[in-house]
Parts: sequence; C-alpha cells; structure tokens
Amino acid sequence: MIEARGRTGRKPRANEKGSSTSSRSSSSRSSDRGKRYDKPPTWRGSGIRALIAAAIVFAVSALLVKHTTLASKLVLLPIVLAIYTPMIYYMDGYMYRRAQRRRGGGR
Repeated sequence: MIEARGRTGRKPRANEKGSSTSSRSSSSRSSDRGKRYDKPPTWRGSGIRALIAAAIVFAVSALLVKHTTLASKLVLLPIVLAIYTPMIYYMDGYMYRRAQRRRGGGR
C-alpha cells in the first residue's frame, strides 16, 4: 500500500490558520521574561534560585563524582549558596535597571 504525502485531515478553519502553538509559546515566554523585570530583585528570590542551583550542582556532583563521600559533597552546598545568592541578586538588579532604562522609567 502506498500512502500519499500531504495533508490528510480536514481543512483548517479561518481562526485556526496562521497561528501555531510554537509561535504562541515563544511569544508568551518573551512576555513572561519581560514581566520578571517589572519588580526590583529581592534577596529572598535570589536565595530560592540559588538553592535550586545548589541542588542541581549537588545532583550533578553526586552522579559524576563517585569516589567521594556524601559528607564531602554536602560541603559544596553552602559554598555554592554563598557564591550564587549575591551573584543572582546583582545580576537581577542589573537586568531590572536595564529594563527600566528601556521603558524610560529612569534610574
């Protein structure tokens, strides 16, 4: 049996033409990214994101480094938190100020 290539379903309606799910999802992602910098950064938000990053670093180190103990891997967590928290806070502050300048909000 040979199948023909091409559309095999019904014709799309007028409101279904021209809009794809990938274009909608990418445009919503860019608008969400813009909304993120409407508010100034907080240390609490930076700490939460640093905690997530520390968990990822722990998981990767647990998977990749087999010859060390769990205690030595746990020592890495506070170090990652101490480095990532201010780094994320100041990077978010930079992005917030940049977004404010683009909108004409001053500062």
